[in-house]
Amino acid sequence: MSAIVSKQKRKLLGLFLLLFAVLSLTACGNNIPENRVFSVDDMDGKVIGVQLGTTGDIYVSDMEGDDAGTKIERYNKGADAISSLKQGKIDCVVIDLQPAKAYVRQNTELMILDEEFTLEEYAAVIAKENEELLSEFNAALETLENNGTLTKIINNYIPNELSGETEPFNYTSTVTDGKPLKMATNAQFPPYEFYEGGTIIGIDVDIARAVADIMGRTLVVTDMEFDSIINAVSSGKADIGLAGFTVTEERKKQINFSNPYATSKQVIIVRDNDAIKDSQSITGKIYNNFIKDNRWKFLLQGLLNTLIITVCAILIGAALGFLLALIRVGHDKNGSMKIPNFLAKMYVTIFRGTPMMVQLLIIYFVIFASVDINKVLVAIIAFGLNSSAYLCEVIRSGIMSIDEGQFEAAKSLGLSYSTMMKNIILPQALKNVLPAIGNEFISLLKETSIAGYIGLQDLTKGGDIIRSITYEPLLPLLAVALIYLFIVMLLSALVSKLERRLKKNER
Repeated sequence: MSAIVSKQKRKLLGLFLLLFAVLSLTACGNNIPENRVFSVDDMDGKVIGVQLGTTGDIYVSDMEGDDAGTKIERYNKGADAISSLKQGKIDCVVIDLQPAKAYVRQNTELMILDEEFTLEEYAAVIAKENEELLSEFNAALETLENNGTLTKIINNYIPNELSGETEPFNYTSTVTDGKPLKMATNAQFPPYEFYEGGTIIGIDVDIARAVADIMGRTLVVTDMEFDSIINAVSSGKADIGLAGFTVTEERKKQINFSNPYATSKQVIIVRDNDAIKDSQSITGKIYNNFIKDNRWKFLLQGLLNTLIITVCAILIGAALGFLLALIRVGHDKNGSMKIPNFLAKMYVTIFRGTPMMVQLLIIYFVIFASVDINKVLVAIIAFGLNSSAYLCEVIRSGIMSIDEGQFEAAKSLGLSYSTMMKNIILPQALKNVLPAIGNEFISLLKETSIAGYIGLQDLTKGGDIIRSITYEPLLPLLAVALIYLFIVMLLSALVSKLERRLKKNER
């Protein structure tokens, strides 16, 4: 590394990062306004936080844009809403009771209002056309309810209202080899689904495992964004979805619900004006976020997936982009290959004109809807196809920048088109566009951060998992940012070094 990045640059970078960390840590918790919400009636005109697509989101949407100026802030994760509440960005959070209790236990400066917002029932979601699975699931659920297993699972995670204690019950799978029952969830909803020791556990997971046992199947759990679960089930990417889904008429239009297995209610979380805030040291925060339960492994596994996706996607993008560029250049130069050129232009227009996240979701939930395919491979294909559209134009512009006289000189010497391109044009063109190709590589690396929308654990998702466990946004986000920054700086330095070597060859 010392041969690539100068000592002065490393010192400046270290100073910048240290200053950024100190300022960020100092800023957290300062100037937080006092709580202004003490009942449902006080929510008018306030900023309300909810998790996107949840029942809380549905219920509070009616309050949005009223005469009092009520605003709704929607977050992909409940933990993000809690972090915003702690920082004073919103006035309250509407969320399910049991996750609310878990959040408050770990954030002593928050409290739950005594007044409930609404009652609800939880059920599993199953695809409309999968009536057979729905019947099997309901039958298994009824068996669990009759033999008391369902109650034991719930009581293992939810404390008794009188004693305040849980009733230990360790459910162990009896079926170890069978057809997988694929469950989609959002593992940031304790105690129904959450991470512990690197494994997803919770009420919903144990219920799904018990149901799978009765059906003679093994359970496979996938963590993804909450608003992607119904799409995953509808498209066949998952057999069932359990993530504290409330039965609503609107959702029934898209999906089937199993029989209810739990009753809960929506509550309101606010800041506690009288609470003493946590004064944990920076060392303690680092331990809690990264060392405890080996939580750093979430970042390591995510980084590995990110690098695999980036490297493989850029290889696909370079190969396909090079082919597309040759087709387009051939047409621009001599008018040949009109149909392939039209198709290439359409390809480039579509992939450059639509958001990468939309492309990823379409490829996973639509194109590969009925195919059981590895998610890393899906991400590689999606990002590779997107990158090829950009690299096509980069390479084409590099070729077209070569003086026309060199093309004519090569033809006058009797060189074939392929020989001319290989030995004269392409070496110069690639030298000219090398910085642009390097920038595309860097952009692709950062774009992989959306891979979590299909339930894939990339680097960003690894940080999200840690945040969902510790409810501390700064350090996990800072760690993810620093890792991305380090890799980008390394890539930039390597590209610069390669450019210098190529320039030396010109002398």
